[in-house]
Amino acid sequence: MSFLPTSHLLITAPQLGLLLVSTRKRHKLTQTAVANRVGLSQNRISYLEKHPDEISIKQLLSWCAALELELRLGERDTSAASSSAEW
Repeated sequence: MSFLPTSHLLITAPQLGLLLVSTRKRHKLTQTAVANRVGLSQNRISYLEKHPDEISIKQLLSWCAALELELRLGERDTSAASSSAEW
């Protein structure tokens, strides 16, 4: 059975923290294993999972590589939000 890649829309820092934790657990990785791959201490990984607003871009990109995630940026589709607000 093969799994299709999943994409998550993140708008807030807490959503990022939840995604990093859930992906780490899905890959059956400990905080120590992620820390070794990212080049941080286990304590720092624990802290950043709870305070994702303090993750640097460099750390985020390393973290994404460690968890086999990719980071994509794009313009937000605001057409649905504006049309629903008009009714």
